[in-house]
Amino acid sequence: MSHGLTTPPRPTSSADGLNPAQRDAVITMRGPLLVLAGAGTGKTRVITMRMAELIRQGVPPERILSVTFTNKAAKEMQERTQAILGRRMKTRPAISTFHAYCVRVLRDEIEALGYPSQFVIYDRGDQESAARKALRDIKVPDAALRPGDLLSQISRWKTAGVAPDEASQFIDDDRGYLAAAGYRRYQASLRAAGSVDFDDLLMLTLRLFDEFPEVLERQQNRFEHVQIDEYQDTNELQFRIVAELVRPHRNLCVVGDDDQSIYGWRGAEIKHILGFQQQFPGAKVVRLQDNYRCTTQIIDVANKLVKCNRGRHEKTLIAHKSGSDVLFKPYPDEQAEAEGVVRDINYLVTQLNIPPADIAILFRTNEQPRIFETELRRLRVPYTLIGGQSFFDRREVRDILAYMKVLSNPQDEVSLLRIINVPTRGIGDAAMDKLLNEAVKSGRTIWSVAPELVATKTISAKTYGSVQRFHALLESWRPRFAEKGAMLVDLFRQFLKEIDYDSEIEKQYADQQQQVARKAVVEECLSAVKEYQSRSLRPSLGGFLEETALTGKDDSFGENPELERPAVKLMTLHSAKGLEFPRVYLVGLEEGILPHQRSIDGGTTEGIEEERRLAYVGATRARDFLTISWAQVRLKWGKMKPTIPSRFLAEMQPEE
Repeated sequence: MSHGLTTPPRPTSSADGLNPAQRDAVITMRGPLLVLAGAGTGKTRVITMRMAELIRQGVPPERILSVTFTNKAAKEMQERTQAILGRRMKTRPAISTFHAYCVRVLRDEIEALGYPSQFVIYDRGDQESAARKALRDIKVPDAALRPGDLLSQISRWKTAGVAPDEASQFIDDDRGYLAAAGYRRYQASLRAAGSVDFDDLLMLTLRLFDEFPEVLERQQNRFEHVQIDEYQDTNELQFRIVAELVRPHRNLCVVGDDDQSIYGWRGAEIKHILGFQQQFPGAKVVRLQDNYRCTTQIIDVANKLVKCNRGRHEKTLIAHKSGSDVLFKPYPDEQAEAEGVVRDINYLVTQLNIPPADIAILFRTNEQPRIFETELRRLRVPYTLIGGQSFFDRREVRDILAYMKVLSNPQDEVSLLRIINVPTRGIGDAAMDKLLNEAVKSGRTIWSVAPELVATKTISAKTYGSVQRFHALLESWRPRFAEKGAMLVDLFRQFLKEIDYDSEIEKQYADQQQQVARKAVVEECLSAVKEYQSRSLRPSLGGFLEETALTGKDDSFGENPELERPAVKLMTLHSAKGLEFPRVYLVGLEEGILPHQRSIDGGTTEGIEEERRLAYVGATRARDFLTISWAQVRLKWGKMKPTIPSRFLAEMQPEE
């Protein structure tokens, strides 16, 4: 039975039904607290119940900030808290992702840094366009530095807190100097467009805290308690934001598992969870070691493996259910491995009536699933590959979002470039380059430089007429979208009809079935607008774009509707984190695959230890049955070559 706040229950009722370690974490209210939550030990339950207990003890809900890494996790936390406390709370705790929290801060405060409050958040496609343009502006060819490589380097600098004018201090070769110059140009173009990327959300929030003490003080005064989930995944910027927020009261609870820190490649630093007691002196440590997910046999294998890591907090998972032994299966070659694994799965599905959705095949690299897909198709076993193209990466969705961004923010030239000739308006790439170059050189918009270019015959009168008509179209629609209470979905449907977007689909796809499918994608996008409008208190075009940008970011890190399909799941170990399945096949346990060759070549203990944690994550996704396999020969560079079994196999298997 749920309790409302009108009848206060027993002070420790939130901790009922918990084991001693879980209970200890829930009732520890003050000061820094590190909860080491091993795989399957109920960490989400603990962090949610702790939040509910704070509220029961009289902490106003709005004075609690709980931060996690995905919208899905934030939503689950919100729902669980309401289920415990009842739905009659007048206010709610602030539960969000790091990025969503920073967006809220920046909407209120970013003008102090010279950005508009209605800034646009660039997605990956927008970033690539901006990076390509930045490299072109400084005359760097793709052969010297590709846009994707520039973005990776920029992201590494930003997550480490390195500003554009500081980057040249951290380079030691010519390519680094090109990247530093590209970073400065890229960042200047974002600022000129009134836009930010995802790393900016964190970097600019921290900059506000550093440069404007009154902004930091306002945020510190908002929250009396801060909780961080998945603390092992924090990067340097996130750590510094949290440290600043809790400095006055030190009421910080972090929950995580250093044994599941697998995102070093995207800036996560395991040192934050390993060094928590040094960073926050006097911190209490609670270890959650009772595993309720996996069998004893699976946990024994996982414990043996991860204990080989030196850089970790000491802990040993204890399983609470027994099952069959973990299977270790070598195969003659990769074809035999795929055939053997899929043959097992086919038997389970067709003969034992095991639901396909109960089964997952986990692999280290994106190249591995192809051969398994072939076998699954051959035996007609339903499957889905998790981590393929995101909904937000589809051409039609990107076009629609670009139109919305331009209507919301006239300065967004990256989005404008995408749609200025979609559908075709007679504004070619050559004309656009001339317009854009002049706009960049003079610091003006393409609309204001167009009359001068037609006067000097740099662009044709026909092109100029097309540019004028398109500008007039946007200007006529922009105020309609900005009206209070505007029905966004109806307006956008009318807008797409006026520009005849269907003609673009018909031009791109000759096949009629493809056209129908692509038009359905447009409808799905409009449905998302409708759904947003129905649940938002103050719906706006900017609000929809913000929510979509944040959701799209999460989508690339594992939130995927394909997970709901009644099919065998194929996914990388990174995508599998946070998930669980009754039966797991962990494939390709060979040196060069797991551990990956990059980590072997890097020659560092840290690289191999992260790969070992990745294998540990894979093993602990299995609830009841775990099969670990490898090929003794594998095709490399067109030739069959013998493999070396992964070092992790010897570490996992029982001693003779």
